[in-house]
Amino acid sequence: MRMQAAIMFEQGKPRPYARSHALEIEEVNLEGPGPGEILIEVAAAGLCHSDLSAIEGIRPRPLPVVIGHEGAGIVREVGEGVTDLGPGDHVITVFVASCGVCRNCVRGRPNICNAGNAARAAGTLLSGAKRISRLNGEKVNHGSGLSLFAQYAVVGRRSAVRIDRSIPLEDAAIFGCAVMTGAGAVLNTARMQAGDTIAVVGLGGVGMNALFAAVAGGAERIIAVDANPEKLGLARQWGATDTFLATEPDCAEQVRAATDGGVDTVIETAGNIRAMELAYAITARGGSVVSAGLPAQGATFSYMHAGLVSDEKSILGSYMGSCIAERDIPRFLGLYRRGKLPVGSLKSGFLPLSEINAGFDRLAEGNVLRQVLRPNG
Repeated sequence: MRMQAAIMFEQGKPRPYARSHALEIEEVNLEGPGPGEILIEVAAAGLCHSDLSAIEGIRPRPLPVVIGHEGAGIVREVGEGVTDLGPGDHVITVFVASCGVCRNCVRGRPNICNAGNAARAAGTLLSGAKRISRLNGEKVNHGSGLSLFAQYAVVGRRSAVRIDRSIPLEDAAIFGCAVMTGAGAVLNTARMQAGDTIAVVGLGGVGMNALFAAVAGGAERIIAVDANPEKLGLARQWGATDTFLATEPDCAEQVRAATDGGVDTVIETAGNIRAMELAYAITARGGSVVSAGLPAQGATFSYMHAGLVSDEKSILGSYMGSCIAERDIPRFLGLYRRGKLPVGSLKSGFLPLSEINAGFDRLAEGNVLRQVLRPNG
């Protein structure tokens, strides 16, 4: 079938992207689903900072590629062997394809599946196939096994979780990355308990979902830190008990003074080393830093190792919120339905495929939370 897709041919193009056309809208061919795959009509896809990092060239990708890794859609066709999904089912996509049999999958850690990681690096589906091609026959790589900045997508069966049709797909899309990553970092990786004190450094879509999860999980004190005063205002509305401006030169000292020496659990979601340094600096003795933000490849974070030992601090990575998608998406949707994860309030507007570059300009400016792409109008 033919469809419209946003293709990235080159990384690191200058801003504004609306002028440099970081993503080119083209008509392409999409093959039908192979064994163990499904074809979905993409109803909604979020514009995420991870996509922006790929556009900026911070995180290399095989080119050309259709990116887009956070979304929801409607199943239109299933491949051989897929018996538990059918046309008309609504699904949330999962940006880590998991094989179910590697050492990490069998340990209950499909978010760091070895086969899925290899497929992502190669720009293929888990099967090794590439289902997208330009009209001249050139193959186009898949981004995260999904390629959601297009009207349709062929994905592996394990890259989709069925949801109830009553859930608005524009909200459901945000669960595919921002909710799993942010809420999962708090509830899975950090294993926050009711009554804990927690800080969130970086208040984008992921950080706000970490904040929501901290509120839903019963944290007694929630410290929000960001460079944008408007986001701090939103954080207060959504449950933060304390807010601090990251650009203040003594921000770390302010937080430590307000928390009697620091915070027990700090969630870093900004994806840069300065934010990680701040997160570590405000962590109390015996506390832990959970980093869910992805910086540039090759970026390094340093600390005084003697202090790590004597203060018994912990540094943990959190990829996709340490989620098992089939377990956690229904759990998070339950919180959403009870008003505990108000992800709909994060939407900063909708845009068609033709305006995707302008959308990434707005995201790069730092003044939006989650813009939602509607590839089919």
